[in-house]
Amino acid sequence: MKKTVLKYGGYGLITAAVLFFLALTFGKNLSYSAQEVIGYASMIASLSFIFFGIKHYRDKVNNGAVSFGKALVIGLLISALTGLGIAMVDYIYTTVINPDFASEYLEVTLKTYESTYSGAELEAKKAELTQQMQDYGGSGFMAVLMFVTVVLIGFVLSLISALILQRKK
Repeated sequence: MKKTVLKYGGYGLITAAVLFFLALTFGKNLSYSAQEVIGYASMIASLSFIFFGIKHYRDKVNNGAVSFGKALVIGLLISALTGLGIAMVDYIYTTVINPDFASEYLEVTLKTYESTYSGAELEAKKAELTQQMQDYGGSGFMAVLMFVTVVLIGFVLSLISALILQRKK
């Protein structure tokens, strides 16, 4: 099981890093909304290795059988490695490549709020977002948030994959 998790988790980690840097290179002029969609698509593509890892373990390592529980554990471990890769790349991006990301994101989002809200509601939304960015805008916290997000999506994909691929001897 360990070899399968490391192999497919490594594939997910590498895929996540490559897709992140491709999106960074070719998508820098896109809106934050478009970049967010690309980011989630990259996460799901990277997490697709959960299915393939469980299938490999079942068919090649464990003689065509895998329990739901074992499949779920394999999927979660692969998603944790993939999440680690995405978190590391996110941390590098927000500390080395673009250390002003949080302030740029805040500025763009506040401008968007101005076209959506007005008056007291606008001021309340601005104050709320500004406070959130001050509380949680650090690179370390954002990297942890990315890790948790990937693992949660990976959990769902692991559940689905385990249900599809489970097979008793």
